[in-house]
Amino acid sequence: MLKEEQTLKKKNLWRNLFLLNLCISLLLIGLYWVPIKMVQLENFVDSPSVNLPKEGVVPISNTSSVQPAKSSTPSNLLETKLTVINASSEKNWVYFDFSRGEVVEIHDKTSLEWDLAFRRSKVISNGGATNKFGKAGLINLGLPNFDQVVDVPTNNYTPDMSTKTETENPILLKWYSYNYLTHKLSAKANTYAMKTADSKYAKVKFLNFYCANKETGCIKMQYVYQDNGSNQFTKPASG
Repeated sequence: MLKEEQTLKKKNLWRNLFLLNLCISLLLIGLYWVPIKMVQLENFVDSPSVNLPKEGVVPISNTSSVQPAKSSTPSNLLETKLTVINASSEKNWVYFDFSRGEVVEIHDKTSLEWDLAFRRSKVISNGGATNKFGKAGLINLGLPNFDQVVDVPTNNYTPDMSTKTETENPILLKWYSYNYLTHKLSAKANTYAMKTADSKYAKVKFLNFYCANKETGCIKMQYVYQDNGSNQFTKPASG
């Protein structure tokens, strides 16, 4: 009888040790595998190929027919400009005006002298809930090739909206991807159509979030601004 009890105890001990080792192994696998899969899933979802236009969003061209993809960059495009905006402050907004192509000092958000405002990774626009007088809004075109965007829609732009604490633009909430392993931000390849505060048009693409000294909060972006009110980013025909 005693021998049978000892044998049963040994079986239970080995079974418990096996279950414990199995749990530890699954835990270690989960700690290593889950973050990698999350990054892969996020990269897949963020890729332009699956970043399809939402219902009601107007395609890039304003014509009713589907235009074939351009195989080369048009030669008569307006100049693409680059800028780096130091938005490293956690408290203060930094305002950018496309018409002047520079950061501007703004004391009143209801001013129409700015188009985008930056604070760390957050970006808002001069319209909607942020400023009822501004006409700014955005559309995520979902296209990685910036130069092939020769025109943008004239309507269906998303303005800023109110939250419990402040305002935000839904289109710009995820202009970046977050790497759960490195804890770093990287700009998505998407191109954005922008209607400015005074109803002009621009196209924008974010490129980086890091300053020259590797600190965070310096947003590098490229853009083309059309100052004549047209939604076309090509130079007028000469003659």
